[in-house]
Amino acid sequence: MDGDPAQADLRRARLDHEFDRTWNELTAPGALFEVESIPVRGQELRHYVNAPADARAMWADAANWGSRTYLVYRDERVSYARAWEITASVAAWLKAQGVRRGDRVAIAMRNYPEWLLIYWACLSIGAAAVGINAWWIADEIAFALTDSAPKVVFCDAERLERVTACGDAARDVVVVAVRAEAVGNQIAWATVLATPAVMPLAVLDPDDDASILYTSGTTGVPKGAQLTHRGQINTLMNIAFATEVHAVAERRARALDAPSPGVAVALVTTPLFHVTALGLAYAITAGGGTLVLMHKWDAGEALRLIEAERVTNLSGVPTIGRELVQHPRLLDHDVSSLGAIVGGGAPMPPDLIDKIERVDLPVRPHTGFGMTEASGAIAAAAGDYLVAKPASCGRILPTFEHRIVDDEGRPCPPLSTGELCIRGCGVIKGYINRPEATADAIRDGWLHTGDIAWIDPAGFLHVVDRKKDMILRGGENVYCAEVEAALLHHPAVIDACAFGVADERLGEEVGAAIQVREGATLTGMELRSDAHERLAKYKVPRYLWLLSSPFPRNAAGKALRRELRATLPVDEAV
Repeated sequence: MDGDPAQADLRRARLDHEFDRTWNELTAPGALFEVESIPVRGQELRHYVNAPADARAMWADAANWGSRTYLVYRDERVSYARAWEITASVAAWLKAQGVRRGDRVAIAMRNYPEWLLIYWACLSIGAAAVGINAWWIADEIAFALTDSAPKVVFCDAERLERVTACGDAARDVVVVAVRAEAVGNQIAWATVLATPAVMPLAVLDPDDDASILYTSGTTGVPKGAQLTHRGQINTLMNIAFATEVHAVAERRARALDAPSPGVAVALVTTPLFHVTALGLAYAITAGGGTLVLMHKWDAGEALRLIEAERVTNLSGVPTIGRELVQHPRLLDHDVSSLGAIVGGGAPMPPDLIDKIERVDLPVRPHTGFGMTEASGAIAAAAGDYLVAKPASCGRILPTFEHRIVDDEGRPCPPLSTGELCIRGCGVIKGYINRPEATADAIRDGWLHTGDIAWIDPAGFLHVVDRKKDMILRGGENVYCAEVEAALLHHPAVIDACAFGVADERLGEEVGAAIQVREGATLTGMELRSDAHERLAKYKVPRYLWLLSSPFPRNAAGKALRRELRATLPVDEAV
């Protein structure tokens, strides 16, 4: 968008025109992404006409990819045909254990190939897969087992030890040891695989639970969100639509030919018990692509995998994209296959979008806004559309209605900031065993996201912060995300986390923890001076903590804002 302002305006107008045209064509009657309204749990909600009926049907279609590589983990490779055989054995074994439609099966392990194979097996017989946070200690796992009451739990070695320590919470649960030795009454994974690979018959309802995913719990006890088959298939279709609408509209605006179709190869960098990675798994699986799994995130190892496996896209929290593009050995590897770095789980800061654009590679930035309670993606932006509006998360996807409301629930005037509420078939049924929390989050069918946002004239969503993370300084709202984005412009800053600090006069002052780049020198005065160029004076942090180590994060990769703040004495701020 650099250069002559008049030409830039014309280009933006052409981009907007082609986006609207492409959007309307793709969702028109008879088109691949045709949208209709259907009755769903007492409401008329938008739905993709051509969506698979449920996850069982989607996985059954995936078997047609045959010998194509599905999963890669270290030196292990699993084809679609082999994956289908394994899921059929697991499903048959679960059926023999008395697991029926509506029951729950827990998965407590790292991102091993078995995680997804167990997941598809559960959904194929109508059981809901409970994603156990692999970072949880024994007490937290015990809570989830008691709360979700699964009949079976599959564990890797580390989680097996913790489940064993759960006591009564695990007493009535059949425990399967995966990549670990089974002891006592535990079942060996080999025993499960020995079951004849005959997929049991099952008739499902699209509104059956598919997944129970626990919210991150940064504000209290985790809540088990009920994601339905319809909701997760909706996410699959929304991801496919977002990919297509941005690619086609951008080609039209640039007058480019369509590229030759290729097979997507995605590097999975976030846990599969999180909605970001799970949504990616749906999209790649449905398209016959390859999922490359990592034991844990490491930017250097990611570069090696991108080169070795010809990875086409990488998806994760913005910190992952930042570490990749700023890695000192980035250009020592052949990463020319990488076409997209997708930010999810947290807003992608504008400076990172710029950094991705400036890398001497064909990679483009992509971002999305979503949440567990919506089964994943709500809005998306990519390529030229994200570069043109780097503070936006894109247009809200076709199957979601939306509105912006004030604290009293009244609709806000156009272009005003308020809480984003959405309605659609992606919205969860609720939280298991939490009727009050469900009633608070979903009112008259509308999910109150807790995100402060506004919609621009082109219909693009701008999320400025979480409602509960907003700083109220002397009657003025200060949004943490805005402060963090400004601080991240400084070249010595690797990461930033803003929060409120109690103040007797103003109620709250702005504080921020800063991770300083190794070898760099930075002072509070220098950083504040730089921030003054991008922020109103009252938004510039009064308190700064300059740190050398990474911030504590939850399993989804989000900075633990409150925990971090609690470790930082005010008298040590600069």
